[in-house]
Amino acid sequence: MTELLNNFIESLREELKQYGELLALLDLQQDQVVRRLAEELLATVSAINTQGEAIRGARHERAQRQRELAQSLELPPEVRASALLPRLPEVYRPLVRALVEENNHLLARVRQRARQNHILLSRAVEMMGQFINSLCAASAPTYNQAGAVAHAVPGCALYDGIG
Repeated sequence: MTELLNNFIESLREELKQYGELLALLDLQQDQVVRRLAEELLATVSAINTQGEAIRGARHERAQRQRELAQSLELPPEVRASALLPRLPEVYRPLVRALVEENNHLLARVRQRARQNHILLSRAVEMMGQFINSLCAASAPTYNQAGAVAHAVPGCALYDGIG
């Protein structure tokens, strides 16, 4: 069981490391949005997607190690990590508890930062859309009471210059 437990602990550490790296990328992304660094932002989005794959791999590995440990303790393979704790040797419990709690805490921070970044990016896209619409405000058609187009003003293209 010691080998299975050590494998489980190592997988928890790896998952924690991957969440930490994602959080650092999300912090970088937030900074790039605020500082309007569009070129760098594209590279960071790609890195975030790659890191998401690394996290999925780490989570899969941890879940597999958790199932193996649960089975060695004669528990159902789907048992939660917290349910494993009472069955572990006393000396390992504080470490496993701390790693599980830190993983959960970091995951919550990652989710919070991802939501913040989503809001920032959505707002930036919304503002750009308003800006583009303000340049071509005259292109919107006018409708009569029947819902038919009363008149449509020719639209403007963003690339049209002053002639």
